[in-house]
Amino acid sequence: MSRDVAAAVDAGSDFESWAAVRWSRLVRTAYLLTGDHHEAEDLVQTTLAKVFLAWPRISRLDEPDAYVHRALVNNNLSRFRRRRVVHLLTSRLPERSRPAATGHVETRAALVTALAALPPRMRAVVVLRYWEDLSEQQVADALGCTIGNVKSQASRGLRKLRDHPALAAGESGER
Repeated sequence: MSRDVAAAVDAGSDFESWAAVRWSRLVRTAYLLTGDHHEAEDLVQTTLAKVFLAWPRISRLDEPDAYVHRALVNNNLSRFRRRRVVHLLTSRLPERSRPAATGHVETRAALVTALAALPPRMRAVVVLRYWEDLSEQQVADALGCTIGNVKSQASRGLRKLRDHPALAAGESGER
């Protein structure tokens, strides 16, 4: 086996182990961006396929995870630009074959409904900042914008989420 082929095989196995460790977190983030499990898995697969092609370069970055988050968000935004078929997001998640890991399914469904009402860029800021717990600087780097833009988008996004009827109904029912 030539040295180039051996290096490509090593890079591929390195990528496979990296992707396997981060798969569930990426799908969770993609789900919050898309509002649909199938779309989320497709989005992650598409993103990882693109990342794999440049993995030798990306793996040498200081934070390859930040690069992949940005790619995930950019692929999601591209999905909105290309969308020809309207997707109907429902307030209830489809039944799963295994029991849910949390008892807060209704709250999660309300949150997903409210997130779906946000514009894609604002949703990306809210998801990366508060779900992925990235700093404002990390979100700004991932989205290629200023920290001020992240702050204003996050503030507006949180205000819209607080005012969303699905979440407002959930708050009054829990108190």
